[in-house]
Amino acid sequence: MDKEKDDSLKSRQELLRELELMHCENAYLKKLDALVQERITLEKGRK
Repeated sequence: MDKEKDDSLKSRQELLRELELMHCENAYLKKLDALVQERITLEKGRK
């Protein structure tokens, strides 16, 4: 078994917390991607 608990052994509260963290990480990555895309667009406009 992995270092982390198997999902079947995690409590509902643990799974909900993990889900919340994944939602936060996903939102962060989407914002980061938007910033990178904006920078790329600006760089292309300067050429």
